[in-house]
Amino acid sequence: MEEMKDLVLKLNMYADKYYNLDAPIVSDIEYDMMYDRLVVLEQITGIVLDNSPTKKVGGKASVKFESYEHKSRLYSLAKSQSNTDLEAWWKRITTLLSSDKILCSCEYKYDGLTVNLTYNNGRLLRATTRGDGIKGENVTTQAKTIRTIPHTIAYTGEIEVQGECIMRLSELENYNNTHDIPLKNARNAAAGALRNLDAKVTAERNLDFMAYSVGYSADMHFDGQKEIVEFLKSNGFTAGDYVQFADNMTDIIDKIKGIGTARPTLDYLIDGAVIKVNSINMRDELGSTEKAPRWAIAFKYEADEISTILKDVVWQVARTGKINPLAILESVELAGATISRATLNNMDDIARKDIKLGSRVFIRRSNDVIPEILGVAEHNEQSTDIKAPEFCPSCGARVRREGSFLYCDNISNCGAVNIGKITHFASRDAMDIEGLSDRTITELYNGGYIRSIADIYRLDSTMLLSVDGFKDKKTDKILKAIHASKNVGLSKFIFALGIGNIGKKSATVLAEKYISIDRLMDCNAEELVALSDFGEIMAKSVYDYITNDINIKLIADLLEEGVNVADFEVSSGVLSGLTICLTGSIPIPRGKAKELVVANGGKVSDTVSKMVNVVVVGEDAGSKLAKATKLGLEIWSYEDLISKL
Repeated sequence: MEEMKDLVLKLNMYADKYYNLDAPIVSDIEYDMMYDRLVVLEQITGIVLDNSPTKKVGGKASVKFESYEHKSRLYSLAKSQSNTDLEAWWKRITTLLSSDKILCSCEYKYDGLTVNLTYNNGRLLRATTRGDGIKGENVTTQAKTIRTIPHTIAYTGEIEVQGECIMRLSELENYNNTHDIPLKNARNAAAGALRNLDAKVTAERNLDFMAYSVGYSADMHFDGQKEIVEFLKSNGFTAGDYVQFADNMTDIIDKIKGIGTARPTLDYLIDGAVIKVNSINMRDELGSTEKAPRWAIAFKYEADEISTILKDVVWQVARTGKINPLAILESVELAGATISRATLNNMDDIARKDIKLGSRVFIRRSNDVIPEILGVAEHNEQSTDIKAPEFCPSCGARVRREGSFLYCDNISNCGAVNIGKITHFASRDAMDIEGLSDRTITELYNGGYIRSIADIYRLDSTMLLSVDGFKDKKTDKILKAIHASKNVGLSKFIFALGIGNIGKKSATVLAEKYISIDRLMDCNAEELVALSDFGEIMAKSVYDYITNDINIKLIADLLEEGVNVADFEVSSGVLSGLTICLTGSIPIPRGKAKELVVANGGKVSDTVSKMVNVVVVGEDAGSKLAKATKLGLEIWSYEDLISKL
């Protein structure tokens, strides 16, 4: 009972922060774990406390806004986090309906703010939040600033349309790049904008509305979800980017897996999939509990956001001399991994997000990249400011500040900088010298055997065998890899040099333009600025590199040691003259597909623009497909691409 009381107290406080203040202090997964524990305790004891959140839907309406009672109640959804949960739900509804073939819709579960729109005589009368499901807040003025909420529709009867207000991730990035105080995440950015008394704030965030249901209609009857979706689209609503149907659990699970695969590629947040019985008559037969309809369930994906304590900040020196902050966290499990570190971009970003040592912070992990700190959940009495280092943590030299970034002032002789350059040069995407790992290079550097990139080609068996752990076989393997790396293509060589702001793609652009290393070394600043996809910063980085005496000597030393940089050969093939953009989920890795395009004469673009000739779309292609269609670009399926090849 004491644990139940404690859970109810905490969950209600967290819900108030989340629903009513749009300022959550724990992540969804942490809330869900506590909520699930409370449900178990209620089942064991048979007791449900009067103020238990298991009896509630959403949050109460704020006194800031006029209250409005919905004509049709808005429920929350029962949640499942495993196939076992789904199968249990399926067994319940098939038993109740006496059928093992029930058509269901599978849709995205958008992570935003639920909004209920009321129309009559074809005009938008009112927009309200869900609130507690019975009463919500009147946010009509704010909602009218949202571009995808139609002010008029063709249908003239009285009707309530339900959907989710979201902020696209691209809009969130644009906003944070142009405002002093960043928004923590897209969900709270949308909720905070819609529940702000100043409609200008709502308009500034460029929200979208994804319609997914009709809750009330005076004289319109629908047979099922299919008809609802068709009605919404025919009346000018954006009815979600994904609605598919299945009539058995195997197909439903496949659809959920497909949505999970597409999730990282979407331009907005989804935290799961929603499964609904299609037939309205079947829905009526199944009915609802006090909180959720029995005919629908939400499948929640593994969380990619959680909160934890920022314990410390360490400063790492990159090969460019930039000194980057790395957050040391209280370890947490997130997206199948134990997370103890996270990215902190720079001192300005730390200040904008008000990040402090000892505070609880939100972290997000997308795909397999190192997590990023999104913002602060809450400070406490132990929270202290993060201070920038005055001296380089590697060589002890003075630290200088350029804009938002910190740099070692001893870049030519800093050990960490030199080790970073050599490690990058030997990496797989560069010269691909197998066996020369970061650890091995550090040992060789500290032993005095290498001091620059060119020293790699001066290594011999005597030097390597003097390093702890090196035997004849390992030494021979590394020396063979070093020798093999002497024959290299121009684009890989340019990338291997580690020129600031130049990645693999821009290295290829330089190789295509200048064909040989000699021509590249003779180019001028005006030519570089004029290159496709090059800006002034990238052009300056290249020009500064090729006019620096130290770098000129390095390249000369490499050529003298026998490195043979092959001239760039423009591939010819069926895709010659075509610039292709790939989007959506395709059967082969995206990197492999790009290699196929280039090998057959084509160019690859990561963005859709008028410069692109063809967009190759896989499953669940999102905003890029929409933009390509708007621009009138040629659309291919993955099968079309393979057929061309």
